[in-house]
Amino acid sequence: MNIQRFTAATSREALAKARQAFGDGTLILSNRPIENGVEVVATGEDSLSALDHGSSGFGQGQQQPAPQRQAEPSYKEVATAVEEDTEQLAMSTLSFQDYVRERMARRRQEESAGNPQIQVPRDEAPAPRPQEPRPAAHKLQQAAAAEPRQTIIKVSPKPRQEPEAATALSPSISRELNAMKDLIEDRFNTLNWLGQARQNPIQANLMLKLIRAGYSPTLARTILERMPEAADPAQSMQWVMDVLERNLHTDANGVALHQEGGVFALVGATGVGKTTTAAKLAGLCARTHGPSSVGLITLDSYRVGAQEQLRAYGKMLGIVAHLAHDRAALQDLLGLLSNKKMVLIDTTGLAPRDPRKRDMMDLLDLPKVKRLLVLNAGGHGDTLEDTVAHFKLPAGQQVILSKIDEAVKLGPALDTAIRHQLVLRGVTTGQRVPEDWEAAVATKLVRASMRSAGTSAYDPKIADLGFIFSQSGASNTSQALFHA
Repeated sequence: MNIQRFTAATSREALAKARQAFGDGTLILSNRPIENGVEVVATGEDSLSALDHGSSGFGQGQQQPAPQRQAEPSYKEVATAVEEDTEQLAMSTLSFQDYVRERMARRRQEESAGNPQIQVPRDEAPAPRPQEPRPAAHKLQQAAAAEPRQTIIKVSPKPRQEPEAATALSPSISRELNAMKDLIEDRFNTLNWLGQARQNPIQANLMLKLIRAGYSPTLARTILERMPEAADPAQSMQWVMDVLERNLHTDANGVALHQEGGVFALVGATGVGKTTTAAKLAGLCARTHGPSSVGLITLDSYRVGAQEQLRAYGKMLGIVAHLAHDRAALQDLLGLLSNKKMVLIDTTGLAPRDPRKRDMMDLLDLPKVKRLLVLNAGGHGDTLEDTVAHFKLPAGQQVILSKIDEAVKLGPALDTAIRHQLVLRGVTTGQRVPEDWEAAVATKLVRASMRSAGTSAYDPKIADLGFIFSQSGASNTSQALFHA
């Protein structure tokens, strides 16, 4: 019987040496730790088969002694070494594998009972197979003597790897990984964009011009990614302006606001010019249809002099201004003024995050009342973004841009209107009532926004594009909003 000893630093290396010597049918007879690692005693499965053939004469009347072979003493030593474990476990090579699987499945189930985040499938442990000892192992059980803490293990050519239960990551680690992923994607997109900009100076110059005009990097990139490559500088500039005009929605081709008529409530932040805008619309309607066709209502009972201001405008136009303290009074006044061509409701100016804003919006939630959001055209882009986010209706929000004459850059206001798909119903250009009112014309507004007002301390340089460029939010507007 061919038996060999293998030593290595670890059990895995010793088993690999045994498999290299005996092949797929390797049988591990014993393993023990030694001073420099692990010692494994192994043999081949064909040796046990030879032993089985040599013992086939049992039960046929007369035993024929097997011829003496040089490896037989080694067999007796091995038989003595494995007797005790084979008697205690009483299992074949296949049953030992089943036993190991059951032990592993039972341990995972115990761990999952203490940790609810780890779930072990019910069919993880295979059903036990019938105990059918192989003939060679059965012979060893009859002939071997005992040596403690040693077992026979079959090393299969492709050992089965049990699936490990997945441990859930903590929320903080998950957030950090997601943040790292977003940062890496953003940096790669930025480098890719800057590489394209260096190869295409026209695109880089237009990007710089749009940002200097007040448009956001997100909108500028979304537009320039669709720009034709073969265009010269003049054609590229005209193409960009055409795209901006097509995506800025106005009522230039429809009925003017004061001719359309209806009930309109002017809402917005404090100081954006709602009262003056209401007076201008009332004056335009009174000029066309007469003073008796207009009704004025104010809800502003907080600001000092707000009621007197609207009443002064009404007296100048020959219109009576009414005050509504609550919802019931507002409904009564709307019923009283139901025969008017146009009814304008001036509301209290509130910050976007003011808790009272919700109550005011609920007060205006009445049939036939349309909301006109008044935005200061000279406001900062972040301020306009925050105002629209808190005052915008779910669909079809109508907007008036006020104080066009005070705005140094129209880019932020037009950028906000384009990205949120707002409908511009008019612009105010001064304090005169009602003269300083104009229709919202996309071509005029876009051209005015692209005119340079000179150098500014806040204007970026071409080398600064890599620092101000950001990918976040570009995908929200690039697919459905733009028509190149």
